Amino acid sequence: MSRPSRAAPAPAEDGADQGDGISIRTPPTRVVALVTVAATVVTVVLGAVTGTAVLLIGLLVFLPAFASALCTPRQTTLVSAWVSIVVIVPVALSTEQLADRVTLALFALGFGALAVYGSWLRITREGTLVRLRSTAAAMQRQILRPLPLLTDDVLVDGVYEPVQQDKLVGGDIYDVAATPWGTRVLIGDVQGKGLPAIGMAIDVVGAFREAAHREPTVTALVDSLEAAVVRHNGYAEQRGEPERFVTAVVLGVDTGAETQLVTCGHIPPYLLHDGTVTAVGAGTEHAPLGLADLVDEPRTVSWFPFPAGATLLLCTDGLTEARSPAGAFYPLETRLAWHVDITAGRLTHALVDDVHAFTEGPQQDDLAVLTVRRSPHRMRSPSVGEVSAAG
Repeated sequence: MSRPSRAAPAPAEDGADQGDGISIRTPPTRVVALVTVAATVVTVVLGAVTGTAVLLIGLLVFLPAFASALCTPRQTTLVSAWVSIVVIVPVALSTEQLADRVTLALFALGFGALAVYGSWLRITREGTLVRLRSTAAAMQRQILRPLPLLTDDVLVDGVYEPVQQDKLVGGDIYDVAATPWGTRVLIGDVQGKGLPAIGMAIDVVGAFREAAHREPTVTALVDSLEAAVVRHNGYAEQRGEPERFVTAVVLGVDTGAETQLVTCGHIPPYLLHDGTVTAVGAGTEHAPLGLADLVDEPRTVSWFPFPAGATLLLCTDGLTEARSPAGAFYPLETRLAWHVDITAGRLTHALVDDVHAFTEGPQQDDLAVLTVRRSPHRMRSPSVGEVSAAG
């Protein structure tokens, strides 16, 4: 999923420019003019046919109010001026029902002025909201960098969909770091939802980016993530907030034929190679980050073959725990077997589309699905001694 391109500024008649490249969508001026003239013609004709011109023309007084809810201040001014002319001209040309017409003209002028002010106020507030959302979006993009992510060792691509559509970041996290010891890949899931979960996600991603370049071993890196979660929970306890844990998978990929894996209560990766699907590291899971003190065994690294041409699939429980209307869980391993021959670039999108069709409803949780492909030219051929030992 590539970084979305920046949209070109809308034409002046199609939006209200708020500066800084921000544009608020409004109807084209020609459409506003057409609707205004059409409403006027219909009102005047009906008034002439029914003999109630004053009453029907009075309805036009409310036309600027509708314009103020949808249009720019300039468009609302045009509508208000048009309505005022339509209402005032009969006053100058006729003395019949003069009091009613004068009163109507005053209402037209007053409502028109209020409509223009209301439109200006709405555009100002919407511009402020758009700027705030744009700033928040830019900040969130610094937490999770756009995919794909490329290093000398791997290409990581995928799909990330927070359950809350107004956010770019949820409780699921991922990151990739190119280090002197190879490439480290992280995928994780923070317990809970909302802003507190995002706060934990920020701390874990920040700890990963710093420790991945400092710690020479994957286990030491995971210990640093554990310490970050514990510190965050300590601050949360001081604020009276509940403590949280984080499930995670950390990979270490270098030029060797095997890859390092530490699984902390998370869904194990799946290796797709030569038409087969294999869960790697199953049975070697450790406690989630933040819960290491509850178990006696230290976290250790598992090794597994990651040959050239293979694809590793990493995901969060937004995929595996998605439910159909009948309550069945999404059968990930079975569906992967259906897509085993698909290219890595299309695999994640195919799975996400498939799970949306499976659930037949709104998204139920944050969803992150990543594919990891090794760079074949970076693999180191095993030495004679390694081949003999393997035999």
